[in-house]
Amino acid sequence: MADSTANAGNVLSAEADDHFHDECGVFGIFGRQDAAAIVTLGLHALQHRGQEAAGIVSYDGTQFHVERHVGLIGDTFTKQRVIDSLQGNRAIGHTRYATTGGAGLRNIQPFFAELAEGGLAVAHNGNLTNALTVQRALQKQGSIFSSTSDTETLLHLVATSKERDLNSRFIEAVRQVEGAFSLVAMTAKKMIGCRDPLGIRPLVLGDLDGAWILASETCALDIIGARFVRDIKPGEMVVITSKGIESIFPFEPQKTRFCIFEYVYFARPDSSVEGRNVYEVRKRIGAELAQENPVEADIVVPVPD
Repeated sequence: MADSTANAGNVLSAEADDHFHDECGVFGIFGRQDAAAIVTLGLHALQHRGQEAAGIVSYDGTQFHVERHVGLIGDTFTKQRVIDSLQGNRAIGHTRYATTGGAGLRNIQPFFAELAEGGLAVAHNGNLTNALTVQRALQKQGSIFSSTSDTETLLHLVATSKERDLNSRFIEAVRQVEGAFSLVAMTAKKMIGCRDPLGIRPLVLGDLDGAWILASETCALDIIGARFVRDIKPGEMVVITSKGIESIFPFEPQKTRFCIFEYVYFARPDSSVEGRNVYEVRKRIGAELAQENPVEADIVVPVPD
């Protein structure tokens, strides 16, 4: 597997930064000529989920284009040179707040690799709790990791799978990882979205004049005038091609464990998460708190970030 993410060979270590920061954002669009510009807007709306760095991978029908930069979306991807370099009618992007692995260019997503069957780009929001164990097993089989991010584990699992078709490879890959993940992936022919079976992290499906969109939050749909279609269900994998969209369920049904901190902290107030407006949920939580622990107050404000 020829990996263009970096040229270093470091592995995720037990000492990697693994603090409570699950705020990454993902966005993908399939079937729109200005795909990269749309992804840039979507990532801008998801900037609250990650301010360290961002990346976009696009495909123009012939080749993939990759741009990754440290810093805010508005400081990097608004430059015309960057947008012009990301040609194609499909693209995926990621805004990063490190959960595992340190900061630096080699850990910026989406990760991209040239496989025997063609290019593959992957980005995910969450934290794979068994990444170190899986990486060690992959290393014994000859895999060489070029970053310290747990997301690269997914790339290697797909690359080393012996399944014949990409859908089956992805199913095999996601069944081997544990923890929280909402991911988007892209090849020359399709875009894939998948949510972990516990539904810990959000992922939504949208439509923009016939182009399919995957995003971490509905606020990323609103900024581009897209229509919210539905939430991707816990344990669901959607496969988007020029022929339409297919829904697959690779996991046995489980009781969901959606992260309450999406409502409390991670999500933007104007987003709707799991059918509930985040701002309204926060108001109700505050009202309940006031009833349980009443105090004399002149003004009520959100908890400072």
